[in-house]
This record gives sequence, structure tokens and C-alpha cells, in this order.
Amino acid sequence: QVQLAESGGGLVQTGGSLRLSCASSVSISSGNVMAWYRQAPGKQRELVAASTSGGATDYADSVKGRFTISRDNAKNTVYLQMNSLKPEDTAVYYCKRTSFGRDYWGQGTQVTVSS
Repeated sequence: QVQLAESGGGLVQTGGSLRLSCASSVSISSGNVMAWYRQAPGKQRELVAASTSGGATDYADSVKGRFTISRDNAKNTVYLQMNSLKPEDTAVYYCKRTSFGRDYWGQGTQVTVSS
């Protein structure tokens, strides 16, 4: 059973930074896409950033240049470095693993950016 555990959320002022972590219970070194999504109150869940095990990355236009997704295969952990945070980044952030056609989600971590 794949389990994902996010951490690193919290309250930060506008312009601040946070680093989210997503620890996987299984190896992330191959055959998967790891992604970060977020869901703000009253809004649909949206893709923030994605990373393939082959090294490709993709970002939502709203976070390009501010957020960076990375992975440490030795630790089975994916990170989301978030800089220059804005109030509109406030949301619950979820980690997702896609492998062999199946999706696995973490429980989410709250990020709140105060103005």
C-alpha cells in the first residue's frame, strides 16, 4: 500500500517562503509521476507542479518562477520549494503519486499566506 505524508505547511507572510515535503512509503526512483496539487476554499483542486521519475517537470503558470519541485530518491521524498508567496497561494496542498495507472494521495497540508 502506497502512503504519502505531507509536511511543512504553515502560516507565512506575503513574500515569504515555505518548503513542503512529501514522504513516500515506497520508492520514487522510477516509473512514476509525483505532483503537488492545491485546493483553496470553494475552488477546485488544481495542479501546482509535477515531476517525472525521468527528470521532467511542469508548473502551473501561476507559480512559474516562484515554486520549484524536486525529489530526493534516496529519501523517497518530493519537495515543493515555495518562494515569494502570495495570499492567493493559500490552500491545502496535496501530494499525488501516479504509477501504473493508479493515483495515490496524501492527506494534505495547510498553507496560509497572510497579507
